[in-house]
Amino acid sequence: MKWFGRKNVESARSEENVTESKAGPEKVTESAADEIFNRVESTDLPVHILDAARDECERLLKTEKSSPDFAISHAYLEFILSLPWNETTKDDLDVKRAAEVLDARHYGLGNVKERILEFLAVKNLRSRISPKLIIVDDEVIARENLSIIFEHEGYAVRTVGNGLEAVAAMEKEVADIVITDLKMDGMDGLELLEVLRNRWPDTGVIMLTGYATVQTAVEAMKSGADQYLGKPVNLTKLREYVQGLLSRNQRIQGLHGPVLCLSGPPGTGKTSIGRAIAESLGRKFISISLAGLRDESELRGHRRTYVGAMAGRILQGVRKCGVRNPVIMLDEMDKIVQNFQGDATSVLLEILDTQQNSGFVDNYLGLPFDLSGALFIATANVVEHIPAPLRDRMEMIEFSSYTPGEKLQIARNYMFPDQLLKHGFSADEVLPSADALQRLIADYTREAGLRGLDKQIAALCRKIARRRLDGGEDGPIRIYAHDLPGIMGTPPHFSTTVGRVLKAGVATGLVWSENGGEIIFVETVRMHGSKNLLLTGSLGEVLRESAQTALSFLRANACKFGLSEDFFETSDIHVHIPSGAVTKEGPSAGVTIAVAMLSQLTGRCVYQDMAFSGEISLHGDVLPVGGVREKIMAAVRSGVKTVILPEQCAPAVEQLDCEVLDGVEIRLVSRLEDALEAALI
Repeated sequence: MKWFGRKNVESARSEENVTESKAGPEKVTESAADEIFNRVESTDLPVHILDAARDECERLLKTEKSSPDFAISHAYLEFILSLPWNETTKDDLDVKRAAEVLDARHYGLGNVKERILEFLAVKNLRSRISPKLIIVDDEVIARENLSIIFEHEGYAVRTVGNGLEAVAAMEKEVADIVITDLKMDGMDGLELLEVLRNRWPDTGVIMLTGYATVQTAVEAMKSGADQYLGKPVNLTKLREYVQGLLSRNQRIQGLHGPVLCLSGPPGTGKTSIGRAIAESLGRKFISISLAGLRDESELRGHRRTYVGAMAGRILQGVRKCGVRNPVIMLDEMDKIVQNFQGDATSVLLEILDTQQNSGFVDNYLGLPFDLSGALFIATANVVEHIPAPLRDRMEMIEFSSYTPGEKLQIARNYMFPDQLLKHGFSADEVLPSADALQRLIADYTREAGLRGLDKQIAALCRKIARRRLDGGEDGPIRIYAHDLPGIMGTPPHFSTTVGRVLKAGVATGLVWSENGGEIIFVETVRMHGSKNLLLTGSLGEVLRESAQTALSFLRANACKFGLSEDFFETSDIHVHIPSGAVTKEGPSAGVTIAVAMLSQLTGRCVYQDMAFSGEISLHGDVLPVGGVREKIMAAVRSGVKTVILPEQCAPAVEQLDCEVLDGVEIRLVSRLEDALEAALI
């Protein structure tokens, strides 16, 4: 079957040689065409790819060297031959080693590491399952000999005498591969093949016969056989066929690579954890940045009808790494451009669907390429910016903000030694104290991740290097917290802390952003007016609706809180959130606004060491919010002692580390009345 179509190629080659002998030999054309043809025939390409390559060879042999089509066809064939159609890397399934690699590369990130180790554990267990073979032959000696050979190589083998017995064996337990003779009594090989293709289409079938002819081979392959061998059987080829079918069999190939989406603030280690995953698996790594991508042809390639056409970045990366099962990182997925000019996410729907990517078709290649063995990892800062159909195909793993303690450990054990080496210091030449690193983290950075901290440590090393050369100091340099302003200058950031003076109409809220958690102050005043609710501070639409909901709830329940029912008739209420230059939006400020309003209306002050987060309904229910970890960390950093959260946030609170909850009391409420009663003095 492999050599079908060679006659046409040889004929075209002969015609070309005759033509060239009349007009003068074209050595370059003949050499290039012969070389590419021989490479096509000698490369182990899949059958459908081989047929397409032979057809392209025929066109190449009939094309003039001076024609642009010659270079296009030649480049196309070179691209086909350069792709890793059958090359894969074997996964390192040692779970303990993988855990050591992940721990050595990253501090913390327990949930991410746990998910990767679960994937490895499942693959490890699946690899212990022996592939199942059924050998069908009416000759007892032939099937027993094959059975002994494959059992010795670790296969689970069953032998039967004809097609009817093979069907019964398949009904009892499905096999991965059936090796069957062609001529048998009862039900022959072709009849068995028809039953197998109808009932068990995933099972590979290899036909064997002592009456090997081209006609029988064609008939068997057309009927759906995967491979065909004549007797006496070439055991080397049979082993190769069996291994090839097992590698392509979706059921045996095992667990498809999961499609993970690592989401979280910038600088939390999403990209670097992808490299660590590839290292722990022993796979090649490809990183493709999707930021600003607006044209799907960048991923899927250009059709060959265009001048300068080329393959997409997916297949280019696969060709470069040389295997078809790498770890492919799709970085910054939430920053793909979606507008009237196009939407590149449509390509990702196919690439990330494990049921479709086994036949991914690049526009330039025009042939299916199997990406099902690849492990796809996407990264995003805001998952809400990713289209819903695409999110549905991925498993979300959230990267939380690093705690000050985690940042201290990472800075001391990873970042500072690395920066010292980059700046020409040995590990014991510069010795920063823990207090110095803590002040560097608190006063010189303001982020959820680590990029800013890395830059500040690099700046510190540069300044120390300059001082070392200018002053000629010898010996180790010790850095303490009080030394930092003299070396680094005035701190660019100051932590916002809660006030110490009790004020009516002021409440502390907790918010979350891409840079982590922060506290905000909601200020309210009441003045004579005509039933106006004034909202200032660059508030978004959701925040404005939360303020209106809080006011309506208080008006509807005025008697319950000791207010006059007509308190709003001759009054205006002004709600302001400072830092007006910063746009504010989100659903979690409802409780804080209601507390600040009631405090102003009743004259009762709010506990200044208490902070709030939660949305409210018009009937006073406190609704759940996100970002609990970051908000509590911001509360602790700002000196808050008590945090009021919705009762439905209890599962999120229970998953927090003791370090996050240290020094703060969490109160869970389900009704706004409970929050108001707890907040007011």
